[in-house]
Amino acid sequence: MQFQTVTQTGALATEQNKVLRNTYMMLALTMIPTVIGAFVGMSMNFSFMAEHPIMGALLMFGAMMGMLFAVTALRNSVWGVVALLGFTLLAGIFLGPILQVALHLKNGAQLIGMAAGGTGIIFFSLATIATVTKKDFSFMGKFLFIGLILLIVASLANMFFAIPVLSLTISAIAVLIFSAYILYDISQIVNGGETNYVMATLGLYLDIYNIFINLLSLLMALSGERD
Repeated sequence: MQFQTVTQTGALATEQNKVLRNTYMMLALTMIPTVIGAFVGMSMNFSFMAEHPIMGALLMFGAMMGMLFAVTALRNSVWGVVALLGFTLLAGIFLGPILQVALHLKNGAQLIGMAAGGTGIIFFSLATIATVTKKDFSFMGKFLFIGLILLIVASLANMFFAIPVLSLTISAIAVLIFSAYILYDISQIVNGGETNYVMATLGLYLDIYNIFINLLSLLMALSGERD
């Protein structure tokens, strides 16, 4: 009986390591369509979104949610991988507006590099903590979900009020929330709470994507040099 228990524990650990390994490999792969999409997005004309920011944001949100639904529905087949890569391509394209704004600053390219570097440091640091310690961060789930809902409500409200200080506060809180989500999501994989590497990759990708956007927003607001 004891030998069987040890064997089952070892098999479970092997499966969890496999999911984690596949997730990291897929996460690295998603960066390719994201970068391609970002270059496409930087060359596109987003004047409609500039003229109608609320409608543009809602259309962007709708498109992203549609792709997220597709990834979730297809997560157990190879088409789930295709849908995930398609989602990351779309997400890259939707980086176009903020990258265009950043590149109109004298130090815009530097700020983009700093945001990317900062995002990488946050991810690798927290991923290492969650993987090495194997601590169960599932207790954070409810608090993070509530925080995420409040963040979305505040973001929607600020679309109408456009208060600069509130925008900075929202971005700072978003960086904290999605950083905590990295700990939570990797903990779910390490401790067997998430066994589908497509969904695991999607969760971590969204964490990284949102940290980058909000870090870049903070850097532009605080350190952007205008002509």
